Amino acid sequence: MHIKSIILEGFKSYAQRTEINGFDPLFNAITGLNGSGKSNILDSICFLLGITNLSQVRAANLQDLVYKNGQAGITKATVSITFDNTNKSQSPLGFETHDEITVTRQVVIGGRNKYLINGVNANNTRVQDLFCSVGLNVNNPHFLIMQGRITKVLNMKPPEILAMIEEAAGTRM
Repeated sequence: MHIKSIILEGFKSYAQRTEINGFDPLFNAITGLNGSGKSNILDSICFLLGITNLSQVRAANLQDLVYKNGQAGITKATVSITFDNTNKSQSPLGFETHDEITVTRQVVIGGRNKYLINGVNANNTRVQDLFCSVGLNVNNPHFLIMQGRITKVLNMKPPEILAMIEEAAGTRM
């Protein structure tokens, strides 16, 4: 399972509906000028995957994820990611018959927060179960090495790197 496309609407710097596609199954790089929204694309992925520590996406609360905190007439932030699920050996449990899986997360000013899986309402637990069944846990502290932390990782000694990898893989005792 890998990302096929991302649709952002009202999310952080993306006021208008923006679709990003053309993802490679194995490796992708996001490039652009300073301030062009590269970090916000990563933030949107973390948001959809259910990150609980909002400081990781540079927000104090869910309302901070809405374009200009709702002050520009935009009252909700929506992120939809369509996953290519054609490799059935890597399908999440219960989705083996689907060639695509679209997960949507939306937050509305005032606090309403909802998930959809293939257009059907789903609770947070259902979405987390879907991602955990394919080994994705965005709340693992080593799931994503955020900007600014990479130097620390590069300077780690081999035992520290091993410990980090074991923790990320869930094999550390």
